Amino acid sequence: MGLKKYLVLGILFILPITVYLFFASGVNQFAKLPKLGDQMIVLSAFEDENGAALTTEGKITILGFLGQNALDHKAEVFNLAHKIYKKNYQFEDFQMLFLTTKDQDSAVLSLKQEFAQIADPINFKVGYGDLVEIAQIHNLLNTPYALDANGSSSYVYILDKDSQLRGREESDYQEFGVGYNAANYAIINNEMNDDIKIILAEYRLALKKYKSSRKK
Repeated sequence: MGLKKYLVLGILFILPITVYLFFASGVNQFAKLPKLGDQMIVLSAFEDENGAALTTEGKITILGFLGQNALDHKAEVFNLAHKIYKKNYQFEDFQMLFLTTKDQDSAVLSLKQEFAQIADPINFKVGYGDLVEIAQIHNLLNTPYALDANGSSSYVYILDKDSQLRGREESDYQEFGVGYNAANYAIINNEMNDDIKIILAEYRLALKKYKSSRKK
């Protein structure tokens, strides 16, 4: 009886430590969202509705492609608004940015008006260019998912503050991991939501370490 007692006590003592070490190692292993290439995504050819320049530098950016049929992808934009943007738009270095053609100004205005019913659109950006310029940016992503004939896509991408592509190489929901199908609720709610949390935590941790080192 005495041996059994000590065995039970040993299990009760060791098991919590083992579980803690397992999860602690998991946190360290997934502390950073993988970088998918070294190409910088520069938007120098695009302007917002006021003619101001747009940038991905210094921003965690969700990048999407509306092309010349902005309203055709309204459902995908609103999926992102509910599951990603609404939770994170108040983070000062976060933005959601879609590229479209210059003839879509009225469609974008309508889209933003509806978007505003979900969340403050302050960090919901739209960049205007032409189809060639949109295709050039898309090509830099080296994604297996092509734009359609209208220069649009249901897939969106995460860029870090260095304007480089981040994400996962494999997905449980789609053939390739590069990019996130915004038309698929499970992908947005599960994989992309998790990945955004990881990259935001990565930068918050880096900022915390920077502030701590400044105090020394």
